[in-house]
Amino acid sequence: MVAKNSNTALVLTGLLLAMFMAAIDNTIVATAMGTIVSDIGGMDKISWIMSAYIVATMAGMPLFGKLSDMYGRKIFFISGLTIFLVGSILCGLAVSIEQLIMFRAIQGIGGGALMPIAFTIVYDVFPADKRGKMIGLLGAVFGIASVAGPLLGAFITDNFGWGWIFYINVPLGVIVFALVMIHYKESLERMRQKIDWLGAGTLLVAILSLMFALEMGGDQYAWNSGMIISLFASFVVFFGIFCYVETKAEEPIIPFFLFKGRLFASSQILAFLYGATFIILITYLPIYIQSVYGATAMGAGLVLMPLLLGVVGGSASGGIFLTKTSYRNLMILSVITYFVGMLLLSTLTPESSRTLLTFYMVIVGYGMGFSFSLLPTASLHNLAPQYRGTANSTNQFMRTLGMTIGVTIFGSVQSKLLSSNLTEGFKDVGEGGAGAFSNSDELSQIFEPSVREKIPGDILDIIISAMSHSITHIYLLALIPIGIAFVFVYLMGNAREMGEDVE
Repeated sequence: MVAKNSNTALVLTGLLLAMFMAAIDNTIVATAMGTIVSDIGGMDKISWIMSAYIVATMAGMPLFGKLSDMYGRKIFFISGLTIFLVGSILCGLAVSIEQLIMFRAIQGIGGGALMPIAFTIVYDVFPADKRGKMIGLLGAVFGIASVAGPLLGAFITDNFGWGWIFYINVPLGVIVFALVMIHYKESLERMRQKIDWLGAGTLLVAILSLMFALEMGGDQYAWNSGMIISLFASFVVFFGIFCYVETKAEEPIIPFFLFKGRLFASSQILAFLYGATFIILITYLPIYIQSVYGATAMGAGLVLMPLLLGVVGGSASGGIFLTKTSYRNLMILSVITYFVGMLLLSTLTPESSRTLLTFYMVIVGYGMGFSFSLLPTASLHNLAPQYRGTANSTNQFMRTLGMTIGVTIFGSVQSKLLSSNLTEGFKDVGEGGAGAFSNSDELSQIFEPSVREKIPGDILDIIISAMSHSITHIYLLALIPIGIAFVFVYLMGNAREMGEDVE
């Protein structure tokens, strides 16, 4: 299914724009949440705005990857783009939180096609000696979108209204549609295969069960409640059925034989571990900067620029050196730098300077950046064209799953630590001082500079200290999965791009 006679420059431009749109919608709503719920209500359902998109994206990735292997990249890339744009328009028109959640799911289904198929088209179109640099660009765009999302969301919401964080996708999508539709010429060769609908269905039910359990556990329902236990049981049962079905299916959505290769298997686990830890950087660094340093939402986005630059540098470095040494050698540099950067972030205190924070963000971003270009490429190493879409979608799926589980687990820890720290800090303070910040809505006042100035100094110091410690502690805990990543980097072996081995 190798594409021929395509205008590679214009196709790449379209793919970069598509990757940007799909990736940024993971985070662009973050800084618009307050405005959205103040307009259409539903504060108690706010987390589902993010979760609906991520879960739908994860559900769509393996299926679209498989379909693109069977019937061609172009038709399913364009189909995914169309679904994504329709979902974006509907999101902007939503008049209730329930509508917005449903429309975000539609948008996420389309996003599940864009990201993995974009990587695979690049692998099909470009020769091996150029492939590394091109995939490095895609990886850099993914990283840029992840970090720039909150900043762009704040800017658009403040100046044009929250609906435009979704409408902005329409003109960009039209450009992508034209570039790919006109200039991407793919082979008409097709593999006669069957769609594994049973595998797709059981995987979707398993994912939804797990996500509902993690989202509602400890919040709407106690962890030991019948509802949460039933959801976890549903996940175990349906995931078990999925695994069994995949071993028997003639054309499985996720061919388990791919995991027999240690490079492929280790790349998927690394994508999960990196995703689980990177999500807490882009989620909690803006919160840290706003709550500890008193920056505005826009200011917090601007302060994140060093992280963005580090991600771009790491992704570009991975792409440039992809054909010069092994995946393992480059990922060793990545995981060491990532570990050191996260360790440094865990040492932050309210007295730490912004200059020091900037330096730490560059380091951690550079270490993370390698994964955006190297892991998708390693997943496709030496695979026949008919498996590339499936392999790439599996890698994107694992990263997204890691992000979802990571933000849920680390978020729960951070919330409990914050509550405990506030209780401890306020125990010697009068009831009037502590009572003013007894719940999350009241505590959120510290994010408003005008209100923050009116908070008594001793009370503000307690809140800042509690917030700082709760966030730096989860960065310390993130060293555990990053440390585990060392093991799987070693297991990658000596393979490198162009099918050669490095001794």
